[in-house]
Amino acid sequence: MLLFIVLAAIVVLLLLITIVKLNPFVALIITAIGTGLAAGMPLVATEDQTGIIDSIKTGMGNTLGFLAIVLALGTMLGKMMAESGGAERIARTLIGVFGEKRVHWAMMFVAFIVGIPVFFQVGFVLLVPLIFTIAKQTGLSLVKIGVPLIAGLSVVHGLVPPHPAAMAAVGIFNADIGMTILYSVIVGLPTAIIAGPLYGSWIGKRIHKEVPKEMGEQLADMDPNRKLPGFANTLITILIPVFLMLIATFADVFVESGSLAKDDTLFLAAKFIGDPVVALLIATVYSFFSLGYARGISREKVLKFTNDCLAPTATILLVIGAGGAFNRVLLDSGIGDYIADLATSSNVSPILLGWGIAAMIRIATGSATVSMMTAAGIVAPIAAAMPGTNVELLVLATGAGSLILSHVNDSGFWLIKEYFGMTVKETLLTWTALETIISVVALVLIMALNMVV
Repeated sequence: MLLFIVLAAIVVLLLLITIVKLNPFVALIITAIGTGLAAGMPLVATEDQTGIIDSIKTGMGNTLGFLAIVLALGTMLGKMMAESGGAERIARTLIGVFGEKRVHWAMMFVAFIVGIPVFFQVGFVLLVPLIFTIAKQTGLSLVKIGVPLIAGLSVVHGLVPPHPAAMAAVGIFNADIGMTILYSVIVGLPTAIIAGPLYGSWIGKRIHKEVPKEMGEQLADMDPNRKLPGFANTLITILIPVFLMLIATFADVFVESGSLAKDDTLFLAAKFIGDPVVALLIATVYSFFSLGYARGISREKVLKFTNDCLAPTATILLVIGAGGAFNRVLLDSGIGDYIADLATSSNVSPILLGWGIAAMIRIATGSATVSMMTAAGIVAPIAAAMPGTNVELLVLATGAGSLILSHVNDSGFWLIKEYFGMTVKETLLTWTALETIISVVALVLIMALNMVV
């Protein structure tokens, strides 16, 4: 009966989002309440059982208490990079290094670096003028240059913390943030190469697209004389949080080896600055100086940038919070423990299970965030009940599943179609295909890495 409730909850969630067209936040909350009722949870708390509403409040509060801070700081950092021209500087430098013939390789690395602190849509809109300009100058197919860029952004969006869904999954699975980042780079770079420059070169020969006239007139004329920040300055600013979080992970390694004690000042300092909240706070404040004040941008403008960028984060925050609420209801109702026992006795790999559930929900709803959060909530109790499960790789597997087969129910599909001036068929052959390549290749690499670590 409990297994039927979970399956029914997923079906209802999909129907509410796809057929009824409810906002994913509302759909997740309704599904969480319905799941609690079906599982026999009381409406309000009793002496021996948590109530549905209390469970939802706890789940949402625990998820957003951490993630809201991380998301706000990461968004500010991305805004500073965009407004200062830092993203353009990284792109120009790497294109200069790789050369015109290998410009598609440069675009993949640009996207991988620039995508760390910004949302997929923000990174795409930020870098698409560069794609248009290069396509006009070189005569290369927009597809050959654009596919590697999209692949780099998508891989970082789905696999690499501190992106919101990946960070939320880290919290749900209780994974180590530094090791997750390290594994995500090991898995993400080869995946981006296969789905980006390699597939982009192949499909670019078969689909040649010119820069759309109207879009190109608006976006392709970048000012070559614009004063940009230095490459090293920008790169250091972006990578500060990543390095600080890795320091905290290495501190744990030294403790395990006996080189450090948990009460050593050095260990405590490393864990403090390596906490995602502190690491992003340091990087964001540093960006105000390195990309702002030091380059003549006034305090008023920096304040305006940081205020303006927060509004668009509200929707994604609410969806992630609702996913946390649904996860908590599954745990408090006993469904999580039941599924964990079932999976343990059947010896199903949690990594394959996480990928598969996320993939099914992604195909049905079109939302990578909804699919990753829902899958994480279902698989977390299983991982906790199965000793030896690598939860860091489980975060990556769930993220990889959440990227598969993006099609007409995903806003990203239409974003790419319109900017590149493609037909629906061409968008399926480029965007949908590369997203599926990312998902499958990442899963293969995760399974291979799981055999080693």
